[in-house]
Amino acid sequence: MTEPLVLLPGHMCDARVFLPQIAALSQRVSVFAASIGRGDTIPEIARLLLRDAPPKFSLAGLSMGGIVAMEILRSAPERVARVAFLDTNCRRESPLNAKIREQRIRRVESGELAEVVRDEMKPSYLAAGERRGAVLQIVMEMALELGSDVFVRQSRALQTRADYSETLALTRVPSIVICGSDDRLCPLSFHWEIAELLSGAKLAVVEGAGHLPTLEKPERVTELLVEWMEN
Repeated sequence: MTEPLVLLPGHMCDARVFLPQIAALSQRVSVFAASIGRGDTIPEIARLLLRDAPPKFSLAGLSMGGIVAMEILRSAPERVARVAFLDTNCRRESPLNAKIREQRIRRVESGELAEVVRDEMKPSYLAAGERRGAVLQIVMEMALELGSDVFVRQSRALQTRADYSETLALTRVPSIVICGSDDRLCPLSFHWEIAELLSGAKLAVVEGAGHLPTLEKPERVTELLVEWMEN
């Protein structure tokens, strides 16, 4: 693979969520960890990313980053050489999740970002395991440093996102779908659907990982991404 690799982190995450993969994959290819903290909608976030991205690139998106990757495939498919989706969802926000998200937005706007991340988000993120404490600390640090404004804008973007099932069905590039076996936010059923929509995609389940397998089981995720890049 000669194209640079663009990594898109999840909601309230930054490049730190991909640090093990950046360290390993940068020996093989140019790696760019993009920010999804700009823009008020998924299409606007994608447009800003495309403005700064290489002319053609491989694309890997985790969680919200996967949703942004789907929008990039919808709006500029000719620029994507291959795509990897990790722990994400191709469907629009459900009314129940939109309501829960709205409650969190109001709390964060009232100054409770740390409490929302600590009490409502962190407990659902990860599988049990020896890395859990250290990874949760990274999650908290990323969220607090990104801040309340990014939380609100990203949350609004997720509330209003489109259904990308048709985009995936039209995608014809080498694809892989990766899911933590214990992901409670985006369970395995979501990833079966994504893999079935994509043409010839491999579905890989990372045992013992939750919503952030890039940090929970970094060696396994790196192996899968190398296999995908060399496809």
